[in-house]
Amino acid sequence: MKVLVADGVSQKGIDILSKEFEVVEKPKLTAEELLEMIPEFDALIVRSASKVTKEVFAAAKNLKVVGRAGVGVDNINIEAATAKGVIVLNAPEGNTIAATEHTMAMMLSMARNIPIANETTQKGEWNRKKYVGVELRGKTLGVIGLGRIGSGVAKRALAFDMDVIGYDPYVNEERAQNMGIELGTLDDIYTKADFITVHMPLTAQTKHMIGKETFAKMKKGVRLVNCARGGIIEEAALAEAVKDGIVAGAAIDVFESEPMGENHPLQGLEKVVLTPHLGASTVEAQIGVAVDVAYGVAAALRGEPVSTAVNMAPVSAQVMKTIRPYFDLAERMGCTVRSLAEGAISEVEVEYNGEITKVDTKMITTAVVKGMLNPILQDAVNYVNAPGIAKERNIKVKSVKNAEADNFANLITVRVKAAKNAVEVQGTLFGEEARIVTINKHRVDVDPHARILICPHINCPGVIGKVGSIMGAAGINISGMQVGKTDIKGTNIMVLTIDNEISADVLAEVVSVQGIFDAKLVNFDVV
Repeated sequence: MKVLVADGVSQKGIDILSKEFEVVEKPKLTAEELLEMIPEFDALIVRSASKVTKEVFAAAKNLKVVGRAGVGVDNINIEAATAKGVIVLNAPEGNTIAATEHTMAMMLSMARNIPIANETTQKGEWNRKKYVGVELRGKTLGVIGLGRIGSGVAKRALAFDMDVIGYDPYVNEERAQNMGIELGTLDDIYTKADFITVHMPLTAQTKHMIGKETFAKMKKGVRLVNCARGGIIEEAALAEAVKDGIVAGAAIDVFESEPMGENHPLQGLEKVVLTPHLGASTVEAQIGVAVDVAYGVAAALRGEPVSTAVNMAPVSAQVMKTIRPYFDLAERMGCTVRSLAEGAISEVEVEYNGEITKVDTKMITTAVVKGMLNPILQDAVNYVNAPGIAKERNIKVKSVKNAEADNFANLITVRVKAAKNAVEVQGTLFGEEARIVTINKHRVDVDPHARILICPHINCPGVIGKVGSIMGAAGINISGMQVGKTDIKGTNIMVLTIDNEISADVLAEVVSVQGIFDAKLVNFDVV
């Protein structure tokens, strides 16, 4: 598979990808060149310069994943990616420290007039009285957005003896108390804060959220920092607020249009510190985001779930470590129930028992759906599009949890309702090895890592031997066999692990054996 790196990233990230894939580096691609090249690539890596538009996704014939070497993904059309089943992932932690420290540096530089003092001193001037600054100690800092970076800034501000008010609609009082900050509304921040720093994504709701009307609410002499996204603060309104003396200082690293260009309203204002989007520009951060996105892209190309995908439910690294071993099992269980189901499936239920109920299992449920749909669809099903495809096909997907587990530390049960029958399969892990432990209430111990043939049959002499003879005559090797009983007297299920393809004629011959009820082939190569 081929990976196109459209914007420059650290060589360490390139080296990781080059071990498995063909990597083509084309920095500074124009929009037209990207449209022309994208059809031949399976993965695309960008930073903030390249725009991955709806047209790009429409032209992409093989694209499976887009990796953003950084945090923000506003240059990628997420809706178009999701509709096409393309995973979009970022590197949310690789530049966290760099952006956090840059925010503090901008705040300090602005408060102490360091840029203009340096510039004039370099020219031979000595303006000690002119550039008297203010201390951070004792001031109130308003932090808008308490994600990784906003929380990091709040933590460091507390070390400077600042009082911190935070706003984030997804943070509760308990977490705020644990951080040592006060949780407030936006108006609380606007009316109380001496310094305000923004750490929100750029969305339709946050664009120009700080503008002329907002400045009118703020304390006179407030100081603003934006190292998050250009466009959150209305730049022309900020320039006017600085000139009018409402805003005593501003430190801006990101802009609505980058590069800024000539005659920008903030240029030339002595009380405004400007930097050219340097928030992530440290040696460590550039390596960090490149390595993180490389590992994410590699995982996506291998068909594995990615914890940093932005168009999937987010999963923490700790939770991912717990649930990752179950993905392969879940996919193969989904493939198994699909192979046993007769007619269209209308409902899927995934039940979790044991210790696994303590973590978020949504991605495991998605893995079941992915495994169930892959054998019947021409287009590849992945962790992004599986839920949407199930919904399009009117398949109801639900999951339940029960902490009690009778015979296993953890147990996953997959039940489906099909047009002509219902199927139930249970599975667990022995260490990290996947095992199917029941099929329609028949107790088995099946390694689902190859093709398996499932044959319910009457419990009588000769049946198993006849099936073995048919396989041998057809040159099909049997590498494992299980026979499982149920509470129904006289009935068994035979599960053969086989190494070769089985033709329809051989399957028909197996079904014709007296005492065999059916024969279903499960081919795990499709998951």
